[in-house]
Amino acid sequence: MKVLLINGSPHTNGNTYTALAEMEKIFHTESIETELINIGNKAIRGCIACRSCQSNGKCVFDDDVNIIASKFEQADGLVIGSPVYYASANGTLISFLDRLFYSTSFDKTMKVGSAVAAARRGGLTSTFDELNKYFTICGMPIASGQYWNGIHGNFNGECIQDSEGLQQMRTLARNMAFLMKSIALGKEKYGLPEKESPCMTNFVR
Repeated sequence: MKVLLINGSPHTNGNTYTALAEMEKIFHTESIETELINIGNKAIRGCIACRSCQSNGKCVFDDDVNIIASKFEQADGLVIGSPVYYASANGTLISFLDRLFYSTSFDKTMKVGSAVAAARRGGLTSTFDELNKYFTICGMPIASGQYWNGIHGNFNGECIQDSEGLQQMRTLARNMAFLMKSIALGKEKYGLPEKESPCMTNFVR
């Protein structure tokens, strides 16, 4: 099994990274392969709604989004970590996620997702809620921990002092590992849930 961890912070070794690295330790004890990718310091532009991906099978902007898309397809779980900017996720990360989720047509059903936010003080829960919406639109179960998945720290590495936040990361990783393994067993015995043809309605007829 494999989990892909996305660090949306421009600081490759900052507090968001520390939170994700704490989760990685647990995944490794659970014999789950991991790959941690930093995208917060990359030049990733937003989606322009050209819909070229629907015919080309990939985003028209050939950057890290297309590279990571294949890794996402092979992964059993996805962890998204972000610092908090104005009670919201990092703009680069949102541009990345918009394009990653929209341009990929592979079935994401039952891949397990979890979101992690890092902040000096506030805005954790709004960022946490924002990131979770990428999972729910794709039928991805969300792994929960023991609280809303956040960690506190201002300067790089300061979150090491947040013992409760670090414990949250470990609990989240254990729960996510259990959920992925349980889903794998369920798929083996029962397969994936039946899907109906999409029924899409617009407010303007």
